[in-house]
Amino acid sequence: MDELLRQISLLFPDFAKYFSAGFIVFARLLGFIRFAPVLNRKEFNTTVKLSLALLLTLMITPLMTPTSPPSSISPMLLLLLNFAVGAIIGYIAQLIILAIEAGGDMINTQMGLSSAMVMDPTTNSQTSILSRMITLLAICLFIQLGGLYWLFNALLRSFEIFPIYAVNIPLEKIINLDYLIKTTSNVLYVGLQIASPILLATLGQDIILGVISKTAPQVNVFQLSFLFKPVFGAAIMIWILPMLIDVISDFFLSFASIY
Repeated sequence: MDELLRQISLLFPDFAKYFSAGFIVFARLLGFIRFAPVLNRKEFNTTVKLSLALLLTLMITPLMTPTSPPSSISPMLLLLLNFAVGAIIGYIAQLIILAIEAGGDMINTQMGLSSAMVMDPTTNSQTSILSRMITLLAICLFIQLGGLYWLFNALLRSFEIFPIYAVNIPLEKIINLDYLIKTTSNVLYVGLQIASPILLATLGQDIILGVISKTAPQVNVFQLSFLFKPVFGAAIMIWILPMLIDVISDFFLSFASIY
């Protein structure tokens, strides 16, 4: 194997430069794919993700015209730093999807469907049915609006801001802190904005049922609420679905510049 690599390096003088740079680019892509929305879904098995990372590595590495790796820096340190940079970019994008998921959790709880939980293979945890449905809707809208293009554009820009052989991570350049703070603080705000029609409708229903329980104590209002809340909430969901799609789309477009 060593002789084969030596013969290849004689035939292609820049082979060692591109080979070492390709390993580091591959590490950054692994961190990116592990946390980025859509790409981190476990519906895509590991073989597909590794193949995608390898294909992107073969496409990106020749565009960089890499130099020889510095001998004073540990290769393991370079791999870890580049994996961390890719993970940071992917995680910031995932925060926007989490805001939509929070809205689905609020709707699910208010409709009285908290006991109807399913296993989410992406997070290996129990999640609500409506949260899962709204999250999948948000991912479809994210793809339709060009979210994958934004992600890969951010990844390519990261090689300009943080070269593969750099050691100090310029967080102020990689992450726009104002956008990051706004994104994390908007998780609850956007969740409430998405769930507000259901919250208001079920609140009005609770008030009506409370009045009935006072005027007609013989009516079992507690059991009636278990029947009315899911049906009423589902009817409101169907009614507001076009508006919900517009709200989610506007939310994604407002954060497009974070990439």
